[in-house]
Amino acid sequence: MLDLEYRLLQLTRRNRDGAYATQRDRRKILSLAARQLYHTLNYRLPHERSLKPKHVAALVNHWQATVSVATQKNRLAVLRWWAEKVGKGNMVPTTNARLGIGRRRYQPNVSKAVTNPEIAIKRVQDPYVGLGLRLQQAFGLRREEAMKLRPRLADGGRYLELKSSWCKGGRARVIPIRTPAQRTVLDEAKALAKGGSLIPAYKSYRQQLHTWEHQTTKAGISKTHGLRHAYAQQRYLELTGFNPPAAGGLRHFELTVEQQKLDSAARQQITAELGHHRLAITNHYLGR
Repeated sequence: MLDLEYRLLQLTRRNRDGAYATQRDRRKILSLAARQLYHTLNYRLPHERSLKPKHVAALVNHWQATVSVATQKNRLAVLRWWAEKVGKGNMVPTTNARLGIGRRRYQPNVSKAVTNPEIAIKRVQDPYVGLGLRLQQAFGLRREEAMKLRPRLADGGRYLELKSSWCKGGRARVIPIRTPAQRTVLDEAKALAKGGSLIPAYKSYRQQLHTWEHQTTKAGISKTHGLRHAYAQQRYLELTGFNPPAAGGLRHFELTVEQQKLDSAARQQITAELGHHRLAITNHYLGR
């Protein structure tokens, strides 16, 4: 392991910001950056505080030639984290545009929803993972939220109340309990977890995540984020009375004025229920 790579991994151990998946991805990106600086770009940084604008520019130029805009943005966010943690935040421009990174382009009318996942979920043998998947399907949760959720504490009667410590970015939110199916899966989760979460008491988050990944891959439903896409599209249909573009509905410019008003209100509601803060993210789930 390179000295810089080792030092950066030590930096992540001293600063455990964000969800476990965020920390894991950050470690991978920092290790990659250290190796690319040394092996590909011929920069020998002796210390994590040796970062300079020329190193950032070299990495970005290399990434622009090899990976998508979305990946460039994710990696640049980690470089900003690195710079801030060593007190050199000014080494990385505050805007992506200053480095020539364009806006992320979504494929707005290609559905990524997982449809009819019930058969695959039934093949999952771990009851905690099985119920976590059903919670994802019923409430549009992220994987980590479904695992960390404490069902008894979250049950607010008419709403599922997600605490900030369970959610990405620490953004607490509420999701309406609208259907008997939602109530059923929540009650089953409460019975299984008792007063805890959907991580068994004898396991750590990391251990249960490994179980989740193994079980879902074996069952053929490893892309569980598609359950959130399906939730968003179903909610859109409920709120507007018509399908979103990603599910075969009309494009925004094809809608009547009244339909556009319904579309806008539905997207606002779905953004809140999914735990996002940017309305444009709904294009990724619903199309445009």
